Amino acid sequence: MDSSSINRSLARMSHEILEENNNSKNIVLVGIHNRGVPLSHRIQKKILKLSKNKPIIGSLDITFHRDDFRERLIMPKIKSTNIPFSIDGKIVVLVDDVLYTGRTIRAALDELNSFGRASKIQLAVMVDRGHRELPIGANFIGKNIPTHEGEHVNVFLKETDFNEGVYLLREESVTKK
Repeated sequence: MDSSSINRSLARMSHEILEENNNSKNIVLVGIHNRGVPLSHRIQKKILKLSKNKPIIGSLDITFHRDDFRERLIMPKIKSTNIPFSIDGKIVVLVDDVLYTGRTIRAALDELNSFGRASKIQLAVMVDRGHRELPIGANFIGKNIPTHEGEHVNVFLKETDFNEGVYLLREESVTKK
């Protein structure tokens, strides 16, 4: 996917979020660090343009809620969780770049529970690559990219990576980085 494909997917997802939730003013967007945060800001702008409602935005760092936290060999970069509002009774749309095993989303749900009780939690992802290990699915998907063993999907955004695109990489190209 190039920049214009990403933009079209985000526009479609924003329409779907509004349609699914009856243009609700109760929608809040919560981006999962790293790339879910800029994606949530882009969705916010598109929803504002479409509905004149500007959803509140928060961000989640799920590092310490991951079930593999102690098994990782590298020290993770800790970002801050920033949800300076109550999610009680809100429609929370979690936003992330890639949905793979479902473990990141499970960790995000664990973290989100400490901020209240949402009326509904939905998931918006730029790419669903399959291979779930947990029974978690996305409500809003930019693109389904089925992968095989040894393949990875990388999402690059200008806010975090200075260039933009979605790339399918084979394991040999990942290890050369």
